[in-house]
Amino acid sequence: MNIPKSTLPRVVIIGGGFAGLAVAKKLKNKNLQVVLLDKHNYHTFQPLLYQVATGGLEAGSIAYPIRKVIQEYRDFYFRLTNVQEIDTQNQKVSTEIGDLSYDYLVIATGSKTNFFGNKEIERNSMSMKTIPQSLNIRSLILENFEQAVLTQDPTEQKALMNFVLVGGGPTGVELAGALAEMKKAILQKDYPDLDMGKMQINLIQSGDRILNTMSEESSAAAHQFLESLGVVIWKNVRVTNYDGRTITTNSDLQFETATVIWTAGVQGALLAGIKGSELVDKAARIRVNEFNQVRGLNNVFAIGDIATMESDLFPQGHPMMAQPALQQGELLGENLVQLIHNKPMKAFEYNDKGSMATIGRNKAVVDLPKYHFHGVFAWFVWMFVHLFALIGFKNRAVVFLNWVYNYIRFDREGRLIIRPYKKRSFTTFTTDEL
Repeated sequence: MNIPKSTLPRVVIIGGGFAGLAVAKKLKNKNLQVVLLDKHNYHTFQPLLYQVATGGLEAGSIAYPIRKVIQEYRDFYFRLTNVQEIDTQNQKVSTEIGDLSYDYLVIATGSKTNFFGNKEIERNSMSMKTIPQSLNIRSLILENFEQAVLTQDPTEQKALMNFVLVGGGPTGVELAGALAEMKKAILQKDYPDLDMGKMQINLIQSGDRILNTMSEESSAAAHQFLESLGVVIWKNVRVTNYDGRTITTNSDLQFETATVIWTAGVQGALLAGIKGSELVDKAARIRVNEFNQVRGLNNVFAIGDIATMESDLFPQGHPMMAQPALQQGELLGENLVQLIHNKPMKAFEYNDKGSMATIGRNKAVVDLPKYHFHGVFAWFVWMFVHLFALIGFKNRAVVFLNWVYNYIRFDREGRLIIRPYKKRSFTTFTTDEL
């Protein structure tokens, strides 16, 4: 890896997401050698992936180069690679570009889509956890309409214009709202020879309400907002299979569709070498103590989505969102310095700052610890929070200008098929990954 030898303790961080970068920033110029490993050379602002998928933003406006973040950090190194395995006994990580020893290891690999073991759904549906996946969704949406213009088969056209989102959490709700606004204000102008009345947006939720991690008030408001935009919401319906053409459920309900976007769950992006029920829970998250130390390993830490810190208040660990990841990362950076200097560490206490979701233009829901509100003001709060959470002034400026332009013009100019998403024959409606 060409990491120079050093007399300083070496901290290896795996993952450049919210949690990994939060640790990195706290370790800036702390008389440590820090090595950050990630399979991408950029940090992704995941809350806005759905806007890339629906043409509202370009990918570059929600990504930021990791090397630019750390360019003024002393004795700090970044390597672009996939980590293959962790060897805690010999204190090293194995990657595609070689092995690297560590004195302290921070696992911040985040999460990935959970298909609950259904390989056929995994093979035929779309995920939205990364920028490449969002670009694939954008291409497929637009390709479907290009194909719908050409076909003379009404059944085929109906399936091409039927979009099914599985999972009524924030990602599914926000994506459904964005698609509905595309249908209302954009697609009918782009495709005047198509009857947009045939376009369907179905949101399937296995529980009895969408946004079930938010308050009932916010859930009900989001439901009303989506229905006003023409989204059909199916509650208490569980998808059992999708063969690339037909969705089957636990009821008699079926959907003929060319596009299924799966947002029904996530699990930890676990690395080889960490295993066993005493270390890993059912959601593939690593069990940690109140200092984010992996159980039984004093110099190995897990933070963010990959970590589950069980407590009376959070029996299944903290929610897999940005705020717990950021807070755990910042505290761990401070605790690592304390640990290295043989000083006591501080236990993690989650400060719940609330949650929010946007459904579309002037429509959002916000839950704060003591207040819940929705509508136009909530929409402005959502924009303000997300805008200032982005890394880099340029990204904030670009996103802000895009939002202003989209608001004034009712337009999304990012609807470009830059990298076509390769599909098999339409007769089976299955897709290949690039």
